[in-house]
Amino acid sequence: VQLVESGGGLVQPGGSLRLFCTASGFTTDKYVMSWYRQVPGKERELVAYIIGVSGKTQYAESVKDRFLISRDNPTNTTLQMNNLEPEDTAVYYCAADDKWGQGTQVTVSS
Repeated sequence: VQLVESGGGLVQPGGSLRLFCTASGFTTDKYVMSWYRQVPGKERELVAYIIGVSGKTQYAESVKDRFLISRDNPTNTTLQMNNLEPEDTAVYYCAADDKWGQGTQVTVSS
């Protein structure tokens, strides 16, 4: 049972990235799937989540209207990030209740 994130990288300000969270050993349809991010020295921040049963989504104020979380299929959750800012630089983690991925680095820099 694990979650694996992918899709991180280096992008210029104003650019876009798509992060992928792939579950193995379980399906995510009954879970709240969340994306968090963390900068060294700071607490982990909730970025967005999607509720499995209803599909309802919620976003941090700092990413609202720029990021989109979606559940593509029972094992994949995507975070589309547009109009990225240097302040979005962080390690991004996928979570399903108490299950966590290892994180993927996103760096926004010119």
